[in-house]
Amino acid sequence: MAEGRQRIDKWLFHARFFKTRSLAAKLVSEGKLRVDGTPISKPSRMVAPGATLTFPKDSHIRVIRIVALGTRRGPAPEAQQL
Repeated sequence: MAEGRQRIDKWLFHARFFKTRSLAAKLVSEGKLRVDGTPISKPSRMVAPGATLTFPKDSHIRVIRIVALGTRRGPAPEAQQL
């Protein structure tokens, strides 16, 4: 992992937006996620703290700002700190 950066699919999984990393990768591959307003389609796209993510989840459009990078998929309170 590059210093201060993480794959977008891994971050979404660690932050508990998706139950599996493959579900996160599928959303990205379908072009349904934007990073700082730019649509992306590669799950390997690296993101860093400060980036804004926009994506559909359930019946809502989520707008999320990355505050920190995850090192594991921990409990919900830990994920909320990301």
